[in-house]
Amino acid sequence: MIANVGSLDRVLRFVLGVALIAAALLSGWAVFDGVALKYGAVAVGLVMLATAAFRFCPLYTVLGVKTCRN
Repeated sequence: MIANVGSLDRVLRFVLGVALIAAALLSGWAVFDGVALKYGAVAVGLVMLATAAFRFCPLYTVLGVKTCRN
């Protein structure tokens, strides 16, 4: 895997991932009352955290996008 996620992109993915997981599990908002939406948001949050940690996004590879300088 060649890194294709840059520093700013990585930070934004991390913040978004944590925010999605926290909102789904801790907020108590009515929008997350449904099981599918709650665990869907958690799954997307985990994907965001994983792409931030590994600095690799498979979708970026398919689309030919690279936000890092390497």
